Parts: sequence; C-alpha cells; structure tokens
Amino acid sequence: MNDKLVFLGLLYFVQGIPYGLQSLLLPVYLRGAGHSLTHIGLTKILYFPWVLKVLWAPLVDRVGTKRRWLVATVSGLALTCLSSAALAPEAHIWGVVGTLLAMNALASIQDITVDGAAVGLLKGRSELGLGNMAQVVGYKAGSVFAGGGLLAVIDVAGWGPMFMLLAFVYFGVALFVLGAPVLDNELLRGQAEGRKGVQSDAVHPWRVWRKLLSVPGTPWTMIYVLTYKLGEQGAVTMFPLFLLDHHMTARELGFWNGMIAMCFSICGSSLGGLLLSQFSIGSLMRRVFVMRTVSMVFQSSLLTVLEPSPLMKGMAVLSLSIQHFLGGLITTLTFTTMMHCTQRAEESVQATHYSFLSTLEVLGKLMFGALAGGLVDWVGFPTAFLFFLVLSAGTALHIWKATDTGALREQPK
Repeated sequence: MNDKLVFLGLLYFVQGIPYGLQSLLLPVYLRGAGHSLTHIGLTKILYFPWVLKVLWAPLVDRVGTKRRWLVATVSGLALTCLSSAALAPEAHIWGVVGTLLAMNALASIQDITVDGAAVGLLKGRSELGLGNMAQVVGYKAGSVFAGGGLLAVIDVAGWGPMFMLLAFVYFGVALFVLGAPVLDNELLRGQAEGRKGVQSDAVHPWRVWRKLLSVPGTPWTMIYVLTYKLGEQGAVTMFPLFLLDHHMTARELGFWNGMIAMCFSICGSSLGGLLLSQFSIGSLMRRVFVMRTVSMVFQSSLLTVLEPSPLMKGMAVLSLSIQHFLGGLITTLTFTTMMHCTQRAEESVQATHYSFLSTLEVLGKLMFGALAGGLVDWVGFPTAFLFFLVLSAGTALHIWKATDTGALREQPK
C-alpha cells in the first residue's frame, strides 16, 4: 500500500504545479500589474483543456500503456517549462499564455492516466480513503510549491530560473515513472489486455456514453460535482484579491494564502482520508458542508472592514485557514465519492467514467471562477459574497437531503 501512496502522491504533486502557477501566482502577478478583476477572472480560460479531457479519455483507455502515457506527458511538461524559462512575461505575454495552455493540456492527459491507475490499484474502503488522501494532498502540495513557494521567491530568483527548476523536477519524475514497479501490477496489465476486446466501442462511441450514464449513482454524482464548489470557489478566488486591495502586500499574500492557508488545506485533506476509514461518507459530508457555510458567514463579515489593522489581518488569516481546511476535507470526500461511483462501472470504461466526472467537477469551478471577477466588479465585494454564501447554503441542503433520502443515504445493515 505504501508503494501505491508514494506513486500516486508524487504524480499528483507534479500535476498540481500548473494549477498553483495559474491560481495562486498568476492572479497576484496580474493584479500587481494593474489588471482588473474581470481580466484576472478570464485567465480561468487557460484551464479549458481540463474540460475537454473527457473527449480523449477513451483514447488513453484503449491505446498504449499507462507507463508510456505518463512518461510522455511528464516529459512534455518538462520541455514546456524549458520553453517558458526562455520567455520574459513582460515582453512575451502571449508566449507565456501558450506555454501555460500547453501545460494544462499535458497535465489533463496525465490526470486521465493516473486516475485510471488509481481506480485499478485501490481496493476496499480503507485504500480508497488513503488513496484519495494521497491524490488531494499531493495535488495541493504541488500547488503550494508552485503558487506559494515560487511566488515568495520570484522577485529574487526571477522567472527563468523558476521554470528551469520546474523542468528538472518534471524530468526527475519522468525517470521515476519509467522504473516504477507499481505499474507492473498484474491487474493493470489485465485491464490493458481487456481493452482489446472493446474496439467496437471506439467505432460506436454512443455505446460508451450509454455505459457511463447507466452506472448506478452517476446522475446524482454529476449534479453534485458540478455544484459543490460554486460558492466556495468564488470566495477562494476573490477574497485574497480583496486583501491585496486593502490589507496585504503581494509577498504577504503569497505567504499566508499561498503557503500557510494551503498547508491547512493539506491538513484537511489528510484528515478526510483518515476519517473515511472510521465513519460513513454521508455523515461526514453532512456536517462538513454546514461548517463550510458558517465559515463563509464569518469571512463575508470581514468585507465591511477596509482600514488596515493587525486585528483585521489576523482575522483574515484565520478565515483563509478555516476556509482552506474545510475545502481540503470536502475535496477528499468528493473525490472518494467519485471513485466509489466509478468502481461500479465496467473496467473497460472506468478511466473514461472517472474522467467524465472530474471534467464536470473542473467545469463547475472553471465557469464560476471565470465569472466571479466580473460579478465583483459589477456589484461589489459584499453583495457578491452574499451570493456566494447562498450558493454554499444550497449545496449544504442538497447534501442533507441526499443523506436522508438520496444517493448518500446509509443502507441498513
């Protein structure tokens, strides 16, 4: 089991690096350069390859091996970083945009492959909880490394050396995957051989979609992953920029939001994996979503304070920490729910099924994240955050109903 956790954790770590660059480093960099919140929100379009990954998931399911896909995509990420190191963002902004878009495309293909490996490797409730903990913690650790750590030193180290470092990290991981014994597992080889018997699905793709949608629990899970992060995503995206406008410098924000708060997120994700081995997922989600709504009430109340003060800064850090802790916990519970649903599907479409659900998860966050900046520019921070709060409360009610009468209801023993 330890080999599986190390393998998955490391791959999800490097997969989180592009997200950290674009969600934590890029918005602060652009806001410091004087860009509007609307323009910053539109950078979410760079995540578009993640929305399209379900289109090429069947190809990854049926062509080649997981080892080959992983080595190719991680090596491609290393080469992309080398290209980015040669560009100056002030003079080659469109070149930087192109490299970030390429990083997202490669990372999305890597995600399909790692998710497919995880579905085959993780067995039983305990392994599912720990495996998804490794997934979320690894991904968030990569985000902290890229978005928090690099933001804190970019003024000193510079853009080029920063991407050279990332290139060396990716090349090292590619070598690790090349010799990873966990990919020699007989189950994964059996799945690869089993794919040869489903070529008719490639000719008739609607059969794949029929299989995906007929998996028990899929309709409810689709609605859930599209909506569970809406209110939180708006707050997570906009509250740091409110602090940048009124209470913190970019360096302070990089430390508190990019590193400390994200460390709380990792702690929340880790706790989620441990709790799943002791309690039912329905009872956990019911309580945590209510706690998230209460934390957003607290954060929204801070928007009325515009004068900088040590007390306000402390309250803001506390709010960010609570928000990220609960967000990390919810993410682990969510991805475990998705993987549990996917394991009910036929092996020949499991990677595609999980990619479909994770695409919807990204789509929900991406669409709202792109619009949140425009909403704040239009109605202001307080009114926008009231809307975010209503969305969060609605999700909590959705979960509460599901644990009583729906998909998350505990079955009698």
